[in-house]
Amino acid sequence: MTSQYRVNYHLRAHKRDHLIEFIKGMLLTPFVLYSPQPSALLPANNGAGHESENAQRFGEIFASIEELIEEHRLFTKQGIPTYSRLAKLVPSIGSFFTQLPLLHAFERVNQHDKISARKHVPPSFNDIRRILNMAQVMAIAPHLQLVTFDGDMTLYADGQNFEEDTALTALLIGLLRRQITVAIVTAAGYGEDAPRYEHRLSGLLAGFEKAALTPQEAGRFYVLGGECNFLFRCTPAYRLEYIPDTHYEASALRAWTDTQVQQLLDVAEAELRDCVERMAISAQILRKPRAVGLVPQAQLTREQLDECALSSQLALLKFQGGSPKSQPCDVPIPFCAFNGGNDCWVDIGNKLIGVRILQDLVGSPPAATLHVGDQFLSTGNDLSTRTACCTCWIINPEETQNILAELEEIQTK
Repeated sequence: MTSQYRVNYHLRAHKRDHLIEFIKGMLLTPFVLYSPQPSALLPANNGAGHESENAQRFGEIFASIEELIEEHRLFTKQGIPTYSRLAKLVPSIGSFFTQLPLLHAFERVNQHDKISARKHVPPSFNDIRRILNMAQVMAIAPHLQLVTFDGDMTLYADGQNFEEDTALTALLIGLLRRQITVAIVTAAGYGEDAPRYEHRLSGLLAGFEKAALTPQEAGRFYVLGGECNFLFRCTPAYRLEYIPDTHYEASALRAWTDTQVQQLLDVAEAELRDCVERMAISAQILRKPRAVGLVPQAQLTREQLDECALSSQLALLKFQGGSPKSQPCDVPIPFCAFNGGNDCWVDIGNKLIGVRILQDLVGSPPAATLHVGDQFLSTGNDLSTRTACCTCWIINPEETQNILAELEEIQTK
């Protein structure tokens, strides 16, 4: 591995979403070429008509990308996704389970955020992320059967509990009443200890009780802890009841022996301890039945946490016979090594398995399943869900609330 490869892959690739970067590059061209720029050599330009012209140009680009995505979906159905134009432009592109009305989504977001009115700041990563989210919500709303959520920074602040009487509570209750299954798929691993999960979600469960959800409505709410290892269902009494994996299809989980799991965690723990030593980190290493984590005693930088996640990921891939370009889903025992924002964890299993367990349980296909989370970079634990379902990439609970409000508006028209 050359030093240049290490720079390009380790220091940059894990911080990029290649589709968003591609779209951003496409939008940059008209922004640079046509934005009115004052100059001492040119007559004054007040930018009249700039917003509508930019909106038209940006709209044309989004319409073209929408066409590229639809072509890629067609090639994927034919079993030759790498032959699509989009795959040639963005080689890492995955699957799209629905159409994405990007032009309509851009018009909706632009109406609110006035992206095309800006003269000095081009369309950004976050602008495009929000447009993709809007397009996905528009596409999936009529067919939605299952919505899964990350916990921290998606439904509540990092390390905090779900508060009572929030707008999110009402929106989640609305989903359940519209016969949509709701599940929280979280890295938090408390084993079969339902009260600990109930404590984290006490405000939401209290909201269910206050809203007097019927047993059928409450029974559509699930919690899947430890990425994919511990499944709970809401009871008519608004408590969480543990469901053993013998009660649902989880053959992958049952195929892993405890000896194999502990060997994998031994490797991960050794790598995390090495990170602590060589970066002189003040941190505690916590070992759980199906996870091991690094919990700092002082604030770490994002780069330090990324280093811990990537080091652990490569060590586990090597231990299981994978290559440096393998994915954590491609090895005998899938795992997830991720930067949690304030800590770093290695979990046995991942959210891809978790989402598929829930899909099998409720009979929801990928095109009718939506996962909402904040960790979609390669050091995040939501990324793997893109293989199983549609996704929305948010950065805080407020954005989750906005997405659910849009969804409710579309579904209740």
